[in-house]
Amino acid sequence: MIWKSEISPLVKDVELRKSPVIIRVNKFDEKSATEFAAKMALAHSTGQKVIPIVIDSYGGQVYSLMSMVSSINASELPVATIVEGKAMSCGAVLLTFGEQGLRFADPNATIMIHDVSSGGHGKIEELKADVAEAERLDETIFTMMARNCGKKDDYFKKKVFNKKHADWFMSATTAKKHGLVNHLRTPSLTIRVEVDIDFE
Repeated sequence: MIWKSEISPLVKDVELRKSPVIIRVNKFDEKSATEFAAKMALAHSTGQKVIPIVIDSYGGQVYSLMSMVSSINASELPVATIVEGKAMSCGAVLLTFGEQGLRFADPNATIMIHDVSSGGHGKIEELKADVAEAERLDETIFTMMARNCGKKDDYFKKKVFNKKHADWFMSATTAKKHGLVNHLRTPSLTIRVEVDIDFE
């Protein structure tokens, strides 16, 4: 993603108190979720009007994803999601939390959706509990994605079921057809420093 600064010729010296925040997501773990929340909070004090989230990830821990989702839901600023390379598993879910009209993907990017992995081990009752939790998370995540994309709640769940629960890899073009992506490009971002006078 390309970004540039445009400074008014009326401004001689510029020193931003806080630079605009662009969040990059590669991993979904506790550390990255904590950093994500901190950057989301910081973005609210920079004066920027939108928070760009650049995704290039194979996925990771679903609970860390849910923490990031909570940060986005609590945001007073709109979020733009931008896929560079890949948005798989948790990355594909996070992609859908960009505002409608602000979800971008490089034309050559890959998006992948699949069921939640339980990763369970132990005694039979423990395995049953892990499966039940995975099913609960599946229902929650697929419903959130569908609503974000303007689809019926079971839209993505049915699609994955029809693919016999195999990983669903799709091109950016296919992702756009399903409402996951709005634009097949990575946007260029411009930071403007201007001088203006308002009269009330």
